[in-house]
Amino acid sequence: MKRAGILNRHLAGAIAELGHGDTVLVCDVGMPLPPGPRVVDLAFRAGVPAFAEVLDGLLDELVVEGATAAREARDANPGVSRLLETRFPRLELVPHDRLKALTASARLVVRTGEARPYANVLLRCGVCF
Repeated sequence: MKRAGILNRHLAGAIAELGHGDTVLVCDVGMPLPPGPRVVDLAFRAGVPAFAEVLDGLLDELVVEGATAAREARDANPGVSRLLETRFPRLELVPHDRLKALTASARLVVRTGEARPYANVLLRCGVCF
């Protein structure tokens, strides 16, 4: 049995399959899920688990070379905007419709219980060397 890190077997297994350049969408409960990518749905109740908690857990285990979020988050959800800018100093901001289009090529979608708008980020996996 794993001692630490991500204990959810579906999520831990999906992370182990990721490679350089693969993208991972971490999203709120309202984000439309594209057909195709593997989805690990962690949503339990509104707000549980929180977007920030899931994102930080993923960042502890992934090498991330880039991140993309919706520009609209700045006005509609300043808290998530600050969180993302803190975690990703070179965060790319695009219109929400563009972000939704980009998710079609995601390898993995991790749905949180977050119930605030625009709590979504597309992570691009890097390498550790």
